[in-house]
This record gives sequence, C-alpha cells and structure tokens, in this order.
Amino acid sequence: MDIVLEHFNPKGYEGDVVLLYGNEVADRALPLSKKELDWLKANREAFSADRQDLTAGKQTDKTCLVRFDRLPYHLYVVCFDGEAPQPVAQERLRRAADRVVQMLKADRPSPSTQGLDAGQLSVAVTGVGVIAEEVVAFVEGFMLADYAFDRYKSSKPQHVEKMVVDEAFLSEEELERSVRLWKEIEWCRDCVNLPVADLNADLFASQLSQRADSLGVECTLFDKRKIEALRMGGLLAVNRGSVDEPRLVVLEYRPAKPVNERPLALVGKGVMYDTGGLNIKPDDYMREMKSDMAGAATMAAVLFAAAENCLPVHLVAVLPLTDNRPGFNAYAADDVLTMYDGSTVEVVNTDAEGRLILADAIAYAVACYAPELIIDAATLTGAAVRAIGTYGIAAMQQHAENPFNLLRIMGNQVYERIVELPLWDEYDSLIESDVADIKNCGIAQAGAITAGKFLAHFAKQTPYIHLDIAGVAFFSKKQDYYVAGASGYGIRLLYAFLQTYDMTIGEVRSKN
Repeated sequence: MDIVLEHFNPKGYEGDVVLLYGNEVADRALPLSKKELDWLKANREAFSADRQDLTAGKQTDKTCLVRFDRLPYHLYVVCFDGEAPQPVAQERLRRAADRVVQMLKADRPSPSTQGLDAGQLSVAVTGVGVIAEEVVAFVEGFMLADYAFDRYKSSKPQHVEKMVVDEAFLSEEELERSVRLWKEIEWCRDCVNLPVADLNADLFASQLSQRADSLGVECTLFDKRKIEALRMGGLLAVNRGSVDEPRLVVLEYRPAKPVNERPLALVGKGVMYDTGGLNIKPDDYMREMKSDMAGAATMAAVLFAAAENCLPVHLVAVLPLTDNRPGFNAYAADDVLTMYDGSTVEVVNTDAEGRLILADAIAYAVACYAPELIIDAATLTGAAVRAIGTYGIAAMQQHAENPFNLLRIMGNQVYERIVELPLWDEYDSLIESDVADIKNCGIAQAGAITAGKFLAHFAKQTPYIHLDIAGVAFFSKKQDYYVAGASGYGIRLLYAFLQTYDMTIGEVRSKN
C-alpha cells in the first residue's frame, strides 16, 4: 500500500473517504448533508447509550461506523470516544480500521462500473475533532488489517493500493517514519508465514545479510563449522537431526551518537520448523510450526526499523537458526550437553529445544558484547498461552525492574501488552538436575516460568527480560486487525521501548 499526504476536501473528493469523528460538538464542521447529519446523530445517540452501559459490561467495541453511499463512492464515518484515555481510543481506532477494510472490500465496484478499475482500491482519510496520534493509529490498524500472505495464491486477494492521508494531521517525515516501521512488520509477517521448504536457516541467514547490507547494518554469519568452533552445544544438538545446517546471525546497528555506552542485546528464537525432535509432536500440534522462528524475525525487524529511522540506541541482535527434526543422529532425552558458557544441561525433552539455542545466544551476547540489557523474544511455551491466552505476552525479568516497567508502560501505550510472571528463587529447584548443572525442562506446572529460569541462568548478572510470544506471534484464526497467520506482534512494543530507552539508562548501568 502506498500512503501519501495530500490536502483534499472530503465534500468534493472523487473516491472513497474515511472520516474520523471524535468531537461531538463539531457537527457543523462535518462534510455531510442535513439528511446525512440527522442519520449520523441517530446512530451516534444509540452509540452513546451503549457507552453508558459500560459498567454493565454490555459494550466492548465503543466505536460507531456509519456508511453513506455517494455512488460510485462511499463515505465511512468512524465515531469514537475522543475523551477516552489515548491508548484505549487509539486501539479502538485500529479495530475500527479493520471494520472499514472489510466494508471497503465488500463495497468493491463491479467491473462494469464506468471509470473505475475494479481491481484497484484506494481510500482517503481525514478527521474532525481528532489529533495526529489518532489518525496514525487508524492508518496503522488499516495497514495491519489489509495484510495478506498471498505468495502462493493463483488468484490474489484484494488489497488497498493507495491511501491518501490529510496533510493537516502530520508531516511527511512523521508519516515516513511510521511507514518504515509498518513495512518491517509486514516483512516479519512474510518471513514467519513462509514454510521451511522455502525459508530454512541458510536462506533466512542470507536474507538477513542482504537486508543488513542495504541498511548499513553490520552482519556476521556463522556457519556450522564456526558454530562448532564456538562450542555452542545447544544449537548444535538441536540441529543434529536435520539435513540443513545451523546458522548464527549477529546484526549490529551502531548509531553515531548512541544514548547507551554498551549495546542493548536482542536475542530471538529461530527454530525454522519444530517437529519436537524425538519427542515428536502429535499432528495437531505440529501444524503452524513454521512460526517457531518468529522471535528471530521479530528481533531482526526491530533492529532494522531502528536503523532505518536512526534511533540513537546501539543494538546487537543475536539470532540462532536451525530446525528441530527427529532424523540422522538426533539428540535425545538423557543426553548431556555442554553449552557455550561451559554449563552442562541434561536433556529431559527434545521439544524444549528453543531454550537450548537461545541459551547459547544469550551466553554469547554476554561474553562478546557485555550488553547493558538483554531482551529475548521466543515462541517458547504452550504454558504461556494457557496462562494468558492470545491477548498479550508472558514476560519475566531478572535485575531489570526499571526497563521492564518502561516496557510495560509502552505495551499499554501501543496495546501490545505484557504480563509479568515471577522468577522467584524457589523455581530454581524445578530445573535442578541429578547429572548436570541444570535440565532443560521442569514439571508441567509453571512451565513458562521454568523456561524463563533456564534462560536467566545464562544471562548471569546482566539485566535480562524474557518475552514469551507463543500466544501472539501466529494466530490460527483472525483476531482483531490481524488476519490468520503471522502477526508481527511485539515489534511495535519493542520499537516504542527503544524510542524511550534513554529513560532507563541510569538504572541499567547501576546494575552492571
């Protein structure tokens, strides 16, 4: 979708128009006829009555969407509660954008409509009684909702080709920065949606290298021989059952004047496909396992977006890549692995493979970059999904209370929310091993927490945040403005965090 800024008059605009309406005292400014205004008022009164039922829990989507026919075009008026807290108002506008996308496509003109190309959709967006942030939120929701993974479709689904945004609300630079972020989310979703047959560890590493070169980001690729030289026992063990070799990709973005003295390390789980290994998954659990590399794609997208928009934060992304197969000399339960940092790990379950490759990557980041803070993202545990469902991220922290609080605030702002699970000392006993330093899996209870505890062992004293994105990285069915498939969830959260990262600098350094 191309997004451009223009000045236009919604009354005479020849095309479909979306009007965001957040200020109920501005009726006279609306580009509506008296009949249209009367109809809007009637709908808005019903909408206001619904809002009064909020305490009774009767209304969940507090936006009113009214469509006016101005054939061959339409005017879509989105009435929303402009007095609601901004994060809430903006999220409602994202969800309203999804409804507009569906209506716009349903209202697609027929091929015989004179003067219109039935295959091309466009829309213009303006507003009355709204602020720039609300307009951006609507456009963001529209971009996310219009996404479709159609690479393998013979008949391509319909997309909105062009959006015109009223230039009264934001500058060209502000729009471009947002669009660059949204394009990275789209790139991440494409990567996660690709099957392993077309995106294995080697192909993904090559794509990351090419993208890094185009953005001026330093990229270091480690092939299997180099990984063996590093003695990354976790990554090598998980890879033993696969015909495809593993890769370790290190991306580094170093701005001219970073706010941090030492880098912030982003670590992402890159299991390109997860069969469970010898602890093989049943068939209904193996579907969608192409998405098990979403953590790596997420962290790469965050770093690329930061580089494109010149955020003043020194970043390193460490991305271990492999698939987990039951073939060849596959690693097995009861194996004891020696990890990159020298720790020994008893394998209890080969389907707890993500934490093994992440552990090597985290230890490598600690040893080679001495980061101020480590954040990992991983589709790690079904326990996280069972704990909080598909509405947020299960998160844990060690020695990183202040940055974690900032991350939580940013999550509430952009509506990619996190829920903190504890990493109490008592959980250490659940991953104690009789034959090694620790084991890779605990009991069924507190499964998300013991996974976080395992990873925290390798972060040592470095401030560390663990994000389990298993419930939100890939949706089996449409959810809000996300179509079924990869979501890119977490990129907006981490990008917003990086924009405000300097607020945590003093506390982070005091922990080191």
